[in-house]
Amino acid sequence: MKNYALRYIFILCLCFSYFSCGDRSLPDLVDVKEVIPGVVIDARYAGENNFVGVPIDGYSVPRVLLTADAANALRNVQLEIKKFGFGLKIFDGYRPQRAVDHFMRWIADGQNTLMKEKFFPRVAKGDLVSDGYIAQKSGHSRGSSVDLTLVYLASKTEVPMGTQWDFFDPLSFSLSYGVTPMERSNRLFLRRQMRAAGFLPLAEEWWHFTLGNEPYPNSYFNLPID
Repeated sequence: MKNYALRYIFILCLCFSYFSCGDRSLPDLVDVKEVIPGVVIDARYAGENNFVGVPIDGYSVPRVLLTADAANALRNVQLEIKKFGFGLKIFDGYRPQRAVDHFMRWIADGQNTLMKEKFFPRVAKGDLVSDGYIAQKSGHSRGSSVDLTLVYLASKTEVPMGTQWDFFDPLSFSLSYGVTPMERSNRLFLRRQMRAAGFLPLAEEWWHFTLGNEPYPNSYFNLPID
């Protein structure tokens, strides 16, 4: 009986090492490059071009994963915006909880401001959590949130949006009037296309969208991307 109890505890520990609260089933994740034709991938958290300045825990390879539902909905966006000469460029999708934990350790290190000038020049690092730019739990860990922008099909260069991705500043608010009329129009175009495909925008980040009927609304997964 004792051996069975120990085995049960061991299995529970394994489960909690992969998942946090919520659905314990394995997430139905797919590689977006295998679903969305012509999509551009720039998985910044797998490299150094991000607000931390180093590869983030859980991103051992530069892949973007999403739930199958989210990836298929994005495929519809890609096909629709192609009519206007645009394509999608994706920076991040599913984000393991261990990556969010890495962010929080970085926040606690007040001396590390290596990327401040590029990603949060007008916000004190110590205020990034209280101001709502970084949280201890991320919707990305549920597998149906995505960070993206538009690119011109011909050149694959980014369409002007007023700020770069992950720029922690009020200028990044989706409806900000601090950017040029053209940049705001580009944001609104992306927003309309994403909403038409069933995604919900985030007011504070023009690049962030979550599938409205996401399959794991109460789960935060910790599977690494490899």
